[in-house]
Amino acid sequence: MLALRLVRGSRPLVQLRRLLVAAASAGAGFLLLYVLAEATARPAGSFPRLLWALVPLAATVQFAVAVARTDPATRPREGMDAAGLGPVRLTLAAALSTAVACTLGSALALAVFLHLRGELAGLPFDGAGSGLLHAQQPLPVAAALTLLALVPLAASAATALALRPRPPLAGLPPQTGVPWGVAVSACGLALQAYAGPGSPALPAGWALIALGLALAGPGLAYGCGTLVLAFRPGALRLLAGRALQEEAPRLGRPLGVLCAVGAAALTAPALRERGSVFAPLGPLTGPAAALVALCAVATLLTSAVESRQARAATRATLTGLGAPGAVLRTAATVRASALVVVCVPLSWGVAQLTSLALTR
Repeated sequence: MLALRLVRGSRPLVQLRRLLVAAASAGAGFLLLYVLAEATARPAGSFPRLLWALVPLAATVQFAVAVARTDPATRPREGMDAAGLGPVRLTLAAALSTAVACTLGSALALAVFLHLRGELAGLPFDGAGSGLLHAQQPLPVAAALTLLALVPLAASAATALALRPRPPLAGLPPQTGVPWGVAVSACGLALQAYAGPGSPALPAGWALIALGLALAGPGLAYGCGTLVLAFRPGALRLLAGRALQEEAPRLGRPLGVLCAVGAAALTAPALRERGSVFAPLGPLTGPAAALVALCAVATLLTSAVESRQARAATRATLTGLGAPGAVLRTAATVRASALVVVCVPLSWGVAQLTSLALTR
């Protein structure tokens, strides 16, 4: 009841973010149901398709956790412990709110899936979806419900793990993750070169590359801040560079994942030019890729919102000292430009290495 009251009493922008989580969950759930329908009709090759369907699921979970972190209702407030709303209970409330949003999306995915198969009220679109979703084959109910439960369970567990109360520890510098990230990404490239385009190990290779870039992301963002501060910075670049270095641990991981998505998007045309057409999810490969890309972008933007919320006190202090609003907006533009200047070549470089590994 507490989680439902927190959800109902949130602001419109918070509700919009939760609806986006539900929409992403619906897309991931629909892809899982499609893989199940394909497995009933063509059992051969069902395991690689399931592995590829887990990629949109992971992107959805990452987005759900980012939205939960920016939810004002899940932050500890003064005096809330006396009312029984301590950090543990707020964490459970955040996990339950995430589960509610993802369950809504999974239910929507099931309804749309059954409707396109013609099992609810006739065949829409002149029956075009029945052949794609193999309506002639019976759908295993238990397996369908199990797959649909993956998104809410994984998202709520990841939210509880990310927001769990833990004692403050001395944080490591963001640059410490760069060597580990390079090593993990190199393992992913080696696995892709060994596996080849059609191997079940290919999604594992992409997962390692994304993990490596996520580990190196904080150091990458910190390096962008250092780049902004280079060569006798003025007040504007000092403000932008210091803020970017401070935000590096928060923005780095979603930034690294977005770089991995960008590298994958640049790799696909290169493979197509070399005659290697790869569609692991059949006709839904394009929508699945779009879902992953949208979730990665939305996660980064949501993390930027979290960073803005964390800088609220600093921004209020600067405004109180007479800093014009245009200066703060220009500093934000400088930070975004620095990230683009560094991340676009990085994505291109990873794409080139991946293309060489897959077409060796």
